[in-house]
Amino acid sequence: MKEFELIKHFFTEQAVKRKDVLLGIGDDCAVVASPENQNIVVTTDTLVAGIHFPLETSPRAIGHKAVAVNLSDIAAMGAKPSWLSLAITLPEVNNDWLTEFSLGVFELCEYYNVQLIGGDTTQGPLSITITAQGLTPEGKYLTRSGAKAGDWLYVTGELGDAALALQHYKKQVSVNYDFVDKIKAKLDYPMPRVLAGQTLREYASAAIDLSDGLLADLGHICRASNVGANIVLNAIPLSDIMQESLLFDDAISLALSGGDDYELLFTVSEDNKVGMETALSHVGTPVTCIGQINASQTISTTLNNKPVPIKNTGFEHFSVK
Repeated sequence: MKEFELIKHFFTEQAVKRKDVLLGIGDDCAVVASPENQNIVVTTDTLVAGIHFPLETSPRAIGHKAVAVNLSDIAAMGAKPSWLSLAITLPEVNNDWLTEFSLGVFELCEYYNVQLIGGDTTQGPLSITITAQGLTPEGKYLTRSGAKAGDWLYVTGELGDAALALQHYKKQVSVNYDFVDKIKAKLDYPMPRVLAGQTLREYASAAIDLSDGLLADLGHICRASNVGANIVLNAIPLSDIMQESLLFDDAISLALSGGDDYELLFTVSEDNKVGMETALSHVGTPVTCIGQINASQTISTTLNNKPVPIKNTGFEHFSVK
């Protein structure tokens, strides 16, 4: 099967047909209609085999995650996802692999009413690059740069399960067999907090999605906002699996630096705190206050009101040589 046959067979037919897509797959470019009084947010993420997912990951999970990590960026901006394009590099054309991969892509697209509008296919080592676009009301989007001293620091969901699954893959920890499927689902099938992000648009002062670890991603907010922060370690939300599988210090270390959570980390002022908690409870999103922003321009951690040193900073490409 050649390139254009591959595109037609696996990616042209899809359930989502948005009215704002004037021209989709098949031309040199796609054409979309820009809604009145809306801003378009754009993000791009690449997943490389062996770096962003274990080599034995199922193709369906790879397709899902490739879409999910981009929609998580859209969510962090408070936007509603709309369109995406896909560039995939394949070692070979494997019909079974591509069938499962495309199912993973389109399941999440259909759930969020996102249309695949174009992309590219090439031959080479397996990697997937997606560019996603979303919409927000004009001038109403979240950034990393709005946090202020005194704001409260919050996170959605629970942290560390995906990193625990990755350590299990690498045989660095032993996890109870009954727990393995649950933590693998967190790693392979993350669900972006899209509705929470749109809700936070009315309340949060800054936001980011957690992809590289809590410390690393909080560092992005602090640098962009020119502030510091203190994390209360015993407030970090950990799953029962994390608490049963690891000692407390190891669980906290993994939650701080493990990455792949794809939860939202955000700041909110004292005045907006109650309103935010109420609004997110109405959309079914659990949130936890894990600290506070300050003017120190450094990140500190405390445990039971006592300062403790930071040991890990999170994942960063090109940091290991």
